[in-house]
Amino acid sequence: MTYFGVLGIFVVLPTLVLVALVPRDVWRWLLKREGRVNWEPYLVLLLHVVLALVYTTPWDNYLVANRVWWYDPELVTGITLGWVPLEEYVFFIVQTLLTGLWTLALIRSFFRSAPAFTPSKEVRRLATLVAAVIWIISTLLLVLGPVSGTYLTLILSWALLPVLIQTTFGGDILLANWRLLLTAIVPPTLYLWLVDAIAIAGGTWTIDPAQTTGIKAGPLPLEEMVFFLMTNLIIVFGVTLMLSEVSKARARAMLACLKGATKTTSKRMARIRLRL
Repeated sequence: MTYFGVLGIFVVLPTLVLVALVPRDVWRWLLKREGRVNWEPYLVLLLHVVLALVYTTPWDNYLVANRVWWYDPELVTGITLGWVPLEEYVFFIVQTLLTGLWTLALIRSFFRSAPAFTPSKEVRRLATLVAAVIWIISTLLLVLGPVSGTYLTLILSWALLPVLIQTTFGGDILLANWRLLLTAIVPPTLYLWLVDAIAIAGGTWTIDPAQTTGIKAGPLPLEEMVFFLMTNLIIVFGVTLMLSEVSKARARAMLACLKGATKTTSKRMARIRLRL
């Protein structure tokens, strides 16, 4: 099956279903010119699409350039940007929309009320510490470990950097929303595992056995399972944090502190200049 065939049938189609169902306020506004649209969730989702493209592009080009994975040239259009086929960039966009829209649907339908929340620096520190330790171990193994661990460590070292930012800012917020996170991450991850297994079994793309651990579930390597888990986790964490009222209040407080510190520094510098 061609790469666009896999995308069209298994990824684009369910994404279009969500596009038709989730932004009902947008469709009502466009078709009937009535009601109001809260554009914030869609802007947040669009931002995640942009971030996915910007952050994933150099990493994925490195993978293809170093033959960590490759694609059948007869099953793609032949249009490449760098080392990566056009279809792969479309996958970045569509996966982000698929998981992001699924998360928005859950927020609107089942998680309308904010969960009980108690701010906790300890939770943020612990979550960040765990992610940091895993990142350090992964990066050391990437540099010093066996070739068979290359793909897995590349995934973890790449994916854990945004997770570190997310847990540092809002690990306690994420913990309070654990039910939403679980429901938003697990179904699309399981589904994309299935899609990935179909594509690998059909030869649409191939994972280098020499650069993987050899642990598989059918045709699906452990590394691909970790990849889709981590990318969906980043998307859901990001959407949840950006739409949380607690996050917005925390961000405003941090900005206020930053402005205050900047003003204090400016005054001190002005006093020093006067003395000189």
